[in-house]
Amino acid sequence: MLYPVAPGNDRTDVILVGAGIIGLSLALELYARGHRLTVLESRQPMHGASSAAAGMLAADDPHNPAALQALSQYSLSLYPSFLAGLASAAGVAVPFQTESTVQYRSFGSPQRLAERSIDPRQLADALLRAVELSSIRMVRGDFVCSEETTTDICAHLAGGSHLCGTALVHAGGAYATKLPAVPGPAVSLAPRKGQMLRVRTPAGAALTEVHRSEHVYIVPRRFGPQAGTTLIGATVEDVGFDASVQPEALIHLRALAAELVPALGSERDAPQVEAWAGFRPYTPDTLPLLGRVGRSRDFLAAGHFRNGILLAPATANVMADLIEAKQPAIDLAPFAVTRLRTT
Repeated sequence: MLYPVAPGNDRTDVILVGAGIIGLSLALELYARGHRLTVLESRQPMHGASSAAAGMLAADDPHNPAALQALSQYSLSLYPSFLAGLASAAGVAVPFQTESTVQYRSFGSPQRLAERSIDPRQLADALLRAVELSSIRMVRGDFVCSEETTTDICAHLAGGSHLCGTALVHAGGAYATKLPAVPGPAVSLAPRKGQMLRVRTPAGAALTEVHRSEHVYIVPRRFGPQAGTTLIGATVEDVGFDASVQPEALIHLRALAAELVPALGSERDAPQVEAWAGFRPYTPDTLPLLGRVGRSRDFLAAGHFRNGILLAPATANVMADLIEAKQPAIDLAPFAVTRLRTT
């Protein structure tokens, strides 16, 4: 539940702008380290790219940039403890849906990768429950700008209220592009729309692993509320925040999926259950933005593009280290905010 902020100086340790997978994972990491947290969100928590994603932990996707490999592998190493911690804090287990991926290459035979997937909606439920059971406060409001003093940084909200703390983290995913006054040099961050559909898994198809090519991915759901269905995605569109779903895009995705798993081509055998669109936070080099923004108390954790679910545990850990002035386990130079200056 989101609570309004009373006018005046409301004090906390760390202010997090954005209640998606990155923001809430970081909030729980900082909470475990003893910090007081306030999460600021103007929309529904965990209802952006976090819940629209397919949930592949695609650390070995050959189309990922090489510079992402170290952070990806570090995040994979943290995933078991990340999920175990959520299960303990929230009383909600998040199972792995699949244990392997068949990667179709342009040339040669398909390659099988030891790559897992999860259901992001189950992850969202666990994260929200863990936050609800903690002393982390989630408040509703529209961030306007920040102002730094000698000892604090304050987030000013629409309506005149403000929050003050020792650090402020912008973790709004694609919606970080709408922040009118993120301090420091402007950065190149934009939404990339992705349309996706979910269908009934065809009888006898025995889909137990992810199937993925350069143009489409097929992600079966085997456990939980979506069991017995399969996700087919996704488009990559530079159309701003247009959330519409076009039937022709879904038809094209199904046709691409049928090239890998023919049974998915039949609308009779694999009827559509739902379809949606989400907005990936995109940077020109498809690497996240992790670090300080201009002044010493402002931080940015955004731009995870297709890998927000995969990179959440590592991002939470390294950003918490930065906030605590510790040396992160991974070299963050490839993700420096200043690398993508637009002015």
